[in-house]
Amino acid sequence: MTFEDLTFNSRPGHPMGEQAKAFFANGYGVSVVRGPQSYGGASGLYELAVLAGTADGFDLTYDTPVTDDVEGYLSPDDVSRLMAEVQALSAREVVAA
Repeated sequence: MTFEDLTFNSRPGHPMGEQAKAFFANGYGVSVVRGPQSYGGASGLYELAVLAGTADGFDLTYDTPVTDDVEGYLSPDDVSRLMAEVQALSAREVVAA
């Protein structure tokens, strides 16, 4: 999956403008946003956060080798590169409650 596969949902009036989420078989996903208050949004660039979980339940995660924060000021190619890194992560262990 790459940037071109993302479907953005408009969020009028929201500081993050538009958002797309994608989840992968390894238990990780990404949230990609662009808006007036996202890192790079004013320049038309994107911000990406790594997610842990599935579309049914997820949290932001800051403990992957990909990044320990959100990544901003990203071109579509940068987003695709980071998405590939997230998809290549080892499967996430899910601990039952």
